[in-house]
Amino acid sequence: MEFVRRAVPPVLLSCLLLTGCSSASQPGSATSGKDGTPAAGPSGTTVSPGAAGIPVGAGPQKTYTVQRQPAAGSCRYRYEKGEPLQDTTCTPGAISPAVTQENLAATICRKSGYTKGIRPPESVTGPEKRANAASYGYTGRLGDAEYDHLISLELGGDPNDARNLWVEPPDPGHQPGSGVNNRKDPVESKLHSAVCSGKVTLKAAQQAIVTDWTTALSRLGLG
Repeated sequence: MEFVRRAVPPVLLSCLLLTGCSSASQPGSATSGKDGTPAAGPSGTTVSPGAAGIPVGAGPQKTYTVQRQPAAGSCRYRYEKGEPLQDTTCTPGAISPAVTQENLAATICRKSGYTKGIRPPESVTGPEKRANAASYGYTGRLGDAEYDHLISLELGGDPNDARNLWVEPPDPGHQPGSGVNNRKDPVESKLHSAVCSGKVTLKAAQQAIVTDWTTALSRLGLG
């Protein structure tokens, strides 16, 4: 029997020879960090955007594990009137899928409290804090810096996603060795009260804090 050879169209042939014909980054694929490695985040963490494009983390876990941090020296602080702000690439924030606008009364706004039962232990956050200090090039006293949830737990931030945690330096005028001191915490408390009272939506509060915590209240007309 004689086999008939069929010509392969040039475009198809080129596609077969080039790996680039495979689909480009797919929705939900991990992004790359500054060193070309996948962006830091817990295993199983979804990278699909949540409120206003904020990544969604894995949420509260029964057992937390130490999360990989960005490469040493790859993150840079920004400053607004002397106040430290996070590197938006290293620390874009991450929200917990367990907290939504619809279940506020059962989660962050419940009277019995919410954050204590979902906070990772120091045995996990301690090593993460030291590694993250190297990521940001922080050389001050670790005891004076807070390993901060960019989106606080009381605003539905993810408890242990590396994208939501950063070593926050102390405020201007801080006396070395006097412990953690920062003005971000009162901002978070006011936002939490505003969300629970219905003055602002959860999404709006989360977006305001990741954009610039120093202007979050004024952006939302809260002060």
